[in-house]
Amino acid sequence: MYLDYFGLKEAPFRITPNTEYWHAGGQRGEMLAALLYAIGQGEGIIKVVGEVGSGKTMLCRKLVAQLPDSVDSVYLGNPTLSPDDMLAAILADLGIDAPESGRQARLAQLNATLLARHEAGRRVVVFVEEAQGIALDNLEFLRLLTNLETATDKLLQIVLFGQPELDVQLANPRIRQLKDRITLSLNLSPLAPAEVADYLRARLAVAGYRGPDLFPAALITRMTQLSGGLSRRINVLADKTLLAAYAGQTHTLTPAHLEAAAGDAEMQPLPRQPDSRLRLRRWAWLSAGLAAVLGLLAFVAWQALPLSAPPPAAATLHTARPSAAPTVADITELAKQTQRWLATAAPGTHVIQVASAKEAGQAAVLLGSLNAATPQPVRVLHGLRQGAPAWMILAGEFATRDAAMAALRTLPAPPAGTPFLRTVGKMRAVVLPTG
Repeated sequence: MYLDYFGLKEAPFRITPNTEYWHAGGQRGEMLAALLYAIGQGEGIIKVVGEVGSGKTMLCRKLVAQLPDSVDSVYLGNPTLSPDDMLAAILADLGIDAPESGRQARLAQLNATLLARHEAGRRVVVFVEEAQGIALDNLEFLRLLTNLETATDKLLQIVLFGQPELDVQLANPRIRQLKDRITLSLNLSPLAPAEVADYLRARLAVAGYRGPDLFPAALITRMTQLSGGLSRRINVLADKTLLAAYAGQTHTLTPAHLEAAAGDAEMQPLPRQPDSRLRLRRWAWLSAGLAAVLGLLAFVAWQALPLSAPPPAAATLHTARPSAAPTVADITELAKQTQRWLATAAPGTHVIQVASAKEAGQAAVLLGSLNAATPQPVRVLHGLRQGAPAWMILAGEFATRDAAMAALRTLPAPPAGTPFLRTVGKMRAVVLPTG
């Protein structure tokens, strides 16, 4: 193998999904945040569509790993299961190894199990992979499972992962009721060349590589053409290209190595969509799917509000406000601005922390859902929270604690967490570098 030759501790391009190699590029981070938010709301059916090898299973596993402790996950990976077998599989994942005989008995058993979890403050989410292979009648049966509910809450939520053929299935009028219950619909778009470059660097770094870029720009462009921007095909090509270079005892990867890799894998270029259509697919979830989950985004109104009195010129915050919902890039830029502001602001200056998230994508969703009455300016702090990195959303700027407390008492309900006061002096001790 080429591991020692390239200074790697393990193979960086295995095709088995491993969440240690999760990469948030290509809008994957924002999609993960949207999925976590939608599951947190507990309503409707969620759909994720992507081509073969686009990273659906990786996204599913990362999503399950980041679910709150109060959420129990159930996994259905066999699309050929009958309704009775689906019930048995769900019950087994919930710890019921001896399902009742007969569909109605199993439904009653499932309902009782879900009610007990609900009373204990727990929720259940069923993740269905290869959903494009499920027969229409069985898809309709899954919809019927979402009818299990109390007077106020759904007892079961379903997340469908499938290939584009799933959308063809859902267009059938026979299951229009299922389609109407989809509250969030995401499409995993192929990676663009710049994203492929970031993807390769990220995986190599996780595997222990610390040298200069191995894959030159020309190879990345060609690899994107050959792979169609699909992560599984990228992994196969990258692995075989490194192997070809190792066989030639060179650390310089050339087009000949890549073409040899493509030939060995019998891989031909895949057609890519025009850029305009690609952009549309990428952001459709923000304008449509996520809007359905959030109800409405108060961010538009937030943009229209004037900033409160600005701090001294050296510490003025020039907030870049996007015309669409906030992105990871917006969050990162806001964090950089906050870092500069902290360096010059008075240590006794107070702000209100209204929310926090583990990942920048989640912070973008929280920022976009802020109430229009949130005190201004709004900042993002990238720093340590309970010893772990986090993205914290800060509101307002107050010279005294009394003024901050007065604003805190009138603060509308935040999108997540309980708001509290912080000071510039203490935030300087936890801030982390950004970018």
